[in-house]
Amino acid sequence: MDFLNHTLLGLFLYFPEDKTEYISAGITCFIFLIAAVFTMRAIIKYSKKEEMKTKQFEEEVTKRNQHIKNDTLS
Repeated sequence: MDFLNHTLLGLFLYFPEDKTEYISAGITCFIFLIAAVFTMRAIIKYSKKEEMKTKQFEEEVTKRNQHIKNDTLS
């Protein structure tokens, strides 16, 4: 069983002797990290805009309902 685990894990693990190969991996990781941060900020910004639209719509509906309620009571 140990041989099977070692063989399967060995397929996915790679530690290069030349440590300069880590530079390209680090740059790629950094680029994707920056892209993820910008994407998250864009999602938050869009979500806040949608929240404001929803609040305005909710206020409008509440005013209409209040107006209708007042008209039926009068």
